[in-house]
This record gives sequence, structure tokens and C-alpha cells, in this order.
Amino acid sequence: MPLISVVTPCFNEEENIDEIYRYVKELFLKLPKYSYEHIFIDNSSTDKTVKILKQIALQDHNIKIIVNTRNFGHIRSPYYALLQAKGAAVVSLAADFQDPPAMIIDFIKKWEEGFPIVIGVKKQSQESRLMFAVRKLYYNIIARLSEIEQIPNFTGFGLYDQRVISTLRQINDPYPYFRGLICDLGFSIAKVEYLQPVRLRGITKNSFYTLFDMAMLGITNHSKVPLRLATMLGFLVAAVSFFVALVYFIYKIINWNGFDVGLAPLVIGLFFFSAVQLFFIGIIGEYIGSIHTQVQKRPLVIEKERINF
Repeated sequence: MPLISVVTPCFNEEENIDEIYRYVKELFLKLPKYSYEHIFIDNSSTDKTVKILKQIALQDHNIKIIVNTRNFGHIRSPYYALLQAKGAAVVSLAADFQDPPAMIIDFIKKWEEGFPIVIGVKKQSQESRLMFAVRKLYYNIIARLSEIEQIPNFTGFGLYDQRVISTLRQINDPYPYFRGLICDLGFSIAKVEYLQPVRLRGITKNSFYTLFDMAMLGITNHSKVPLRLATMLGFLVAAVSFFVALVYFIYKIINWNGFDVGLAPLVIGLFFFSAVQLFFIGIIGEYIGSIHTQVQKRPLVIEKERINF
């Protein structure tokens, strides 16, 4: 029977891990044509997540576990787990039930039709309206900036043929932006819309920094527009400054005694141009940081142990 790999990254998910395991197990009872493996990669949890997983793995050899030596972040660890999957198709599934597991059946149907990539796309979300609006704004921005077509409201939740996974193994990216990478490969993609539910239990492990990191990674990996914008804005500001200076000079000559420039325009101009410079120095810093990460070529994760592989 063809093997389907389900990959679930987790970090401090003791409240959800047993339930997601049971849900996936029961779901594959409805898919008798397929065998499955469920790979959990734990990012060095500090709660009982690993203990629960080991208890499950003793009873069910379909369950495979990778435990990292430390927390390698929400970008590297899930990507690494995908590369370890051996199934004919690989499903990326979150542990918190915000990726509805029932959609795996829909993904497999599309895969059987011949699509090497089948992804879930959020049409709406039951999370905070403000957060959903901010995410939607970001997706629109990166879609406009990116040199390749990006998929709005795509989080990585989906099914990927082993051909896609084999291609990802060849890329050897130490800090990949997975959502953009999938679009960059050029495989045909089927989209399945869904309503994203709220997190089942527990709290999200994402912080403002991790979300900002993901956002900047998407921009630096797939667009040179901010760098070129800095160059164009530099020319524009220089031209405007020259024009303003010329107007001031002519007006001063015409009305030498009556016209006093004052300190306000100088102070405002100084702070404005300083802010513009700092902004684009930050942009350049993000690109340099991305290059620095690529040059280091560190492994995605270091494993502490594997179980049932």
C-alpha cells in the first residue's frame, strides 16, 4: 500500500498531542488503500510532550519521533521533519488543530487527480479579526513585492508529493521560507479553501519577534524591491532637496532682509532624512543577516534521539 507521511512539529503541546495522534489514526481507518506514518518532531519541549509521545510510540509503531537537542525555531524544525519523511506523499499538519486534520482526505483526493502539491488556503479565520487583517495585509504586501507569485493566506498546511520533497532535499537551504519556496519550485498546485478554527487548547508559541522574523524572511528571500526602493527614493529625495534649496535661494535673493529661514525646517529635515536613512540601513541589515545565515551553512537541527525509524 502507498505510504502517506504526516509530519507534526510540536513544542510544549502536551494538551493537544494525544488528541491529534488519535484523530489522524482514526482518519486513516477511512483510507484503507494507504498505510501511514506520523512523524512528530519535538523542539526540545519543557513540558510532558516528549513523555506522552514516547508512551504512544511504544504502543503504535506508525508513530515516529525526532527530539531536537534544543529549540531550533519554528522555521527550521518543521522543514527538517518534512525532509525525513519517506511517504509517497507528505502532509504538514500542526498540533494545535488550527490545521483541520479532516482535510487530509481532501488533499489525498486532489493528489490522486495528479497534483503534486495540494495546499490549504484560509478563506476566513476564527482567530482575532485584527490579527487576521494584519496577516492578510502582509500577504498582500509580499505578493506585490515578490518576484514570484505568492499564495495569500497559505501557512504551509498541505500535501506534498515525494518528488517535491526530493527537490527540497537538493536545495540545502539552512533557513528556508517554506511558503515562498513551494511557489518557487513551479509544480502545479491545487488549492483547498478552509475556515481556520481557533486553537484547540493551550496558547500559541509564536511571539511578535517570531512573526516579524518570518515576515522579513519572506521579503529578503523573494524580493529585491526594498533595496531598489532605497536607491530610487535616494534619487527622489536628492532631487526634491535640490529643488527646495533652489527655491529658498531664489526667494532669499529676492527678499534678502525680509526672509528668515529659521531653525524649524532644518530640524524637521534633519530628523526626516535621519529616519529614512535608519529605515533603509535596517532593510540592508536584514539582507546582510540573511546572507550571513546562508554562508554559515549550519544544519537545520541537531537530533537528540529518534524513535521507531
